[in-house]
Order: sequence, then C-alpha cells, then structure tokens
Amino acid sequence: MKEDFIAITDMSRDEIMKTFELTKVLKEEVRNNIPHHRLEGHSLAMIFAKPSARTRVSFETGMFQLGGHALYLSPNDIGIGKREAVKDIARVLSRYNNGIMARLFEHKHMIELAENASVPVINGLTDYNHPCQVMADIFTVLEHRGNLKDLKVAFIGDGNNVVNSWINLAARLPMHFVLASPSGYDPSPRALANAEEAGISKIEIVHDPREAVNGADVIYTDVWASMGQEEEKEKRMKVFMPFQVNAGLMANAKDDCLVMHCLPAHRGEEITDEVIDGPHSVVFDEAENRMHVQKAIMVQLMEKN
Repeated sequence: MKEDFIAITDMSRDEIMKTFELTKVLKEEVRNNIPHHRLEGHSLAMIFAKPSARTRVSFETGMFQLGGHALYLSPNDIGIGKREAVKDIARVLSRYNNGIMARLFEHKHMIELAENASVPVINGLTDYNHPCQVMADIFTVLEHRGNLKDLKVAFIGDGNNVVNSWINLAARLPMHFVLASPSGYDPSPRALANAEEAGISKIEIVHDPREAVNGADVIYTDVWASMGQEEEKEKRMKVFMPFQVNAGLMANAKDDCLVMHCLPAHRGEEITDEVIDGPHSVVFDEAENRMHVQKAIMVQLMEKN
C-alpha cells in the first residue's frame, strides 16, 4: 500500500483483500468488547471543507476505539486553499499529528495535501471520488454474499464521485458494473480509461434503469444533487425521476439482490421508503462498515507512524 489512501487504485487487489481481513477482525473485536488500542497515543487531524455526519462520527469513533484521538477541524477552522495555502496546512498538521483525513470539494487540494504532508493522508471525499465509502460498500457485499464472484453492480443515478470510485474498484476487482444515468451525466473519463486499461471488468453506461438492474446482484443509488449542486436541484429532479429506485424497478431485479445507498438519502426522490426500509436493503450495514473499514485503513497506514 502507498503511504496515503487517496483512491482505491492506490491499493492492489491483494492489499484490498488484506484490508478486509483486518476489517473483519476489528469488527469482531468490537462486537465482542475486546479492546484493540492499535493506535494508542496517535492523533488524526480531520479537515472538513464539506460537512458530514457519517464521516465525522465513523472516523472519530474509530480512532477512539483504536485508542487514539481525532481532532475535528470545521470549514471555519481551516479555509483550505483560501485562507491558507494547502501545502502550509499539510506541513503544520504533519508536525502535530500522526495522520490527516480530509473531506474536501476539490480533488486537486487532496493531491496537494498528500504531496506536502509527511504523515499519511486519507481521502474522506472529494468532488472526484469517495474511496472509503466504496471500500465499505464492497466489504458489505462480501459479508452478505460470502464472495465476489460473478458480481454485477447496477448504479442508478448520477455518474458522480461514488461512481468514479466504483469504477476505480473495477480496475482492481473483476465485476460487471453498469451505470444507468440520463444522457450527459457520465462519470469521469479518466476513471473509465483506467478501468478499461486494467481490462479485468465489464463496464457499461446505459440510459434504461430496468436494463441495468436485470440480473444485478447489487442495486446502488445516491442523491441526484450532491453538495455544491443545489442550484441544479430543480432541473435534476425532473431529469432523474425516471431513475428512482422503487418497487416497480425492483420487480425487474433478482430475488436476492442487495440495495445500497451511501446516505444521506432523500427519501421519496432517488429511493422510496418501501425500498430503503425493505428486505433487500443493506444500507445501514453499509453505513456501519464505514467505521470498521476506515479503522483498518488507519491501522495499516498509521500504526508505523
């Protein structure tokens, strides 16, 4: 593994699976009240340009369970790339802490942060990707299916940062990944090119959600307007409504398919109550696993620092 975790492609296939082996151990230890203070005396600086309940709670609680301390830095504390140069923040926080987690808007700021920090940097989200989320997603699929063989994942909605991380994952683990989105809402060409070059997965972009979910093992959706796209919400509501994950769409899916959502969900928009609270949903398992997977990533990166 590289010294930072900026994208899923920073890990090899073997490193991803080793991360999941450690995740399983850490999760079992929590369930059995077994202390695992692997990062005792360590501190994690958490930079939030974008707020998030799950990212903050999962990293902060995870560091506590590992015996360390997490320091929350709000958008008002650090105006990253505005009030202070990214490289200066990276250098200063590296003097104080054993690791940095950042949840930012611009991916270029994440890259600059990692280039200038002398401690591991973990990507908590950027406008380009969301690697910790998709690591938790695929770990959840592994838990429920028992294996990742012949996996078909259908993502219904916008070709956003979560989709880009799924495509990055498809460059490391073989799968059939289908994005069903309206025309013009495609994922990153760079992510697609990398996955195509890896040549181990089948990736499709279609415009019919019913076609996408046919035979799918996982049906995934996300909000139609991400943070920073609020001015587009009215337009997106009209364009994406045919892509709602509802009972009608589920009728075209496999009987044992899993339904996933990275949260927060806009119930009644991209997904209905009937589906997110229904028998196929593993949404809250997936949310819990954010913490366990992130703990494994932090241990692997920070235990030696």
